[in-house]
Amino acid sequence: MNSRLATAGSRSAAEDRFAGPVLIRCLLVANRGEIARRVMHTARRLGVQTVAVYSDADAQALHVAEADFAVGLGGLTSADSYLRVDKLLAAARQCGADAVHPGYGFLSENADFAQAVIDAGLIWVGPPPAAIRALGNKSAAKTLAQARGVPVLPGYHGHEQGDAHLKAQAQAIGAPIMIKAVAGGGGRGMRLVSDLAGFDAALASARSEALAAFGCADVLIERALLAPRHVEVQVFVDAHGACIHLGERDCSVQRRHQKLIEESPSPAVSPALREAMGECAVALARAAGYVGAGTVEFLLEGDAFYLMEMNTRLQVEHPVTEALTGLDLVEWQLRVATGEALALVQNDLRFVGHAIEVRLCAEDEQFHPQAGRIEVFEPPAAASFDAQRLPPTGFGLRMDHALFAGQVVSPFYDSMLGKLIVHAPTREEAIEHLATALDRLVLLGISNNRQFLAAALRHPQFRAGEAGIAFLQHAAEPIRATLHEAQRQALDAAALAVWQPNGPSAALPARVPRVLRVAHRGKTHERVLNEADASEPARKPTAGSQRVHRVPLGEGNWHVQVGAADLVLRDTCFEPPQGSGSADGAGELRAPFNGKLLALHVAVGQAVKKGEVLAVIESMKLEHALGASADGVVAGLHAAAGQQVSTGQLLLRFAQGAAT
Repeated sequence: MNSRLATAGSRSAAEDRFAGPVLIRCLLVANRGEIARRVMHTARRLGVQTVAVYSDADAQALHVAEADFAVGLGGLTSADSYLRVDKLLAAARQCGADAVHPGYGFLSENADFAQAVIDAGLIWVGPPPAAIRALGNKSAAKTLAQARGVPVLPGYHGHEQGDAHLKAQAQAIGAPIMIKAVAGGGGRGMRLVSDLAGFDAALASARSEALAAFGCADVLIERALLAPRHVEVQVFVDAHGACIHLGERDCSVQRRHQKLIEESPSPAVSPALREAMGECAVALARAAGYVGAGTVEFLLEGDAFYLMEMNTRLQVEHPVTEALTGLDLVEWQLRVATGEALALVQNDLRFVGHAIEVRLCAEDEQFHPQAGRIEVFEPPAAASFDAQRLPPTGFGLRMDHALFAGQVVSPFYDSMLGKLIVHAPTREEAIEHLATALDRLVLLGISNNRQFLAAALRHPQFRAGEAGIAFLQHAAEPIRATLHEAQRQALDAAALAVWQPNGPSAALPARVPRVLRVAHRGKTHERVLNEADASEPARKPTAGSQRVHRVPLGEGNWHVQVGAADLVLRDTCFEPPQGSGSADGAGELRAPFNGKLLALHVAVGQAVKKGEVLAVIESMKLEHALGASADGVVAGLHAAAGQQVSTGQLLLRFAQGAAT
């Protein structure tokens, strides 16, 4: 463990108020990956044995290796494994577990699962089933909130779910509106409708995604705020009626309605506003008979805030709150679940410094999820997964993850790979330390958003504390342009790494200066390489003071990291020359990532227009529409709806133009 951070036995003054050992002997964690590891770390510190469960796809996962016991659930998909209540309870019985922690996602907000755990005589580490039902459904939560004076946006959240009725309600509210799945979260089943002419298509898409993700196609409709902030309040309630809030987190930087960057305190929240939002969050939790950790999410516009929903579980971004308070929220969950009273009251809380978290995801620059194999993983120096808390006396870097070289990232689960959290005395220091940590992180073999996150943190609007939910709608392209310029500047060093003596081009027999070619971002670039250049050490070449890492991806492709820049190159020395800067082939549609082909909306001989949706792929719990980049005519179909497709697989060809 990093001595700069917390030691395994260190505790805050507030936590010293807890009396004695936690009253759980063996804890089953009904989840996977980094959150399973996170929960197990605290359990281990408290002397509690742990049980891991895993699907066939996760048989080699770190959370499996690190648990005291592990039980295979079988199957590859969530539906066949982590969502199987019967298998989870059987695993608990098999290992003698006396408690179940659901993590987040999967069954964490499923009231029936919570009740089944309780009925089995086990301790449920979460809120009562009745509270989950009252708050887990967004429509019910808004009704409850209105009755307690918590502000909500104008909208419809009734039981009548007929398409015609919903459309009439949308027309009464007026555009812009937001369609939201009443169940679940994570941005799934959400669609913004700026023009009511697109309502029918948006409703159908939201229903389809909601049904696939949560097993419920019901939606609500509310007036959309186009440029608000997303600010949430962490609450904690014990079984004795005590309820406090632990401050806010600003989660405004999002794509696809899913969070990318979270921070606390929010640069937009004053002490008075924090108190008002906290009071509303506590009032809602009390009204629902809540117990445990929960998060009340608001949309914030100026000083006006409106309830979005309440998440009845631990949040992905809980480390941000842990950093500012010095508290271990998982320990609080375990103790409250066994009947202990909260260890402090509202006035005892102190928030120290500034904390920011980023979500490291397997996705390309267009935010499309990616699957594949991690070939190289090196966390930034001084990052420690074991340091689950960053108390005020230990500013530093934390990385929660379940990554290792050789790990296969499957298309069956969420695209998040892990998260980096920095705690610093000021916001400015936190931004710089976190961006630098991302620069130093090495993750090769699979497309990821490491470089994008660092550039987003350094964007002037984010640095100024002015990034709202609409931030990436206009900032994403300039950020990508920044990345492309960094890649261009690193191209020579990256190409040299590919042309090292054990690279394929080293087989060229010439012993004089030679012209070599490499393709990057669809263009072929020529470079003159002297024999002396190719004799440099190959394993970890350098470009000046920058480290260079590289791995082969097959078929002449290489993933190279030069300093902070990521590039995917193809050695084209043995391919027919196309001329410097020429574009690679077009006239076809290929799958940009692994997933299930839900629909092909075209037929052979059909004319298509630029922007027309050609196919829909479901990957990592989300639906993605693939559109035509130019006008053309479909010449051939090479896949069928319902088929699993892999990255780069040919879906259809065009007689002319129209490639994505």
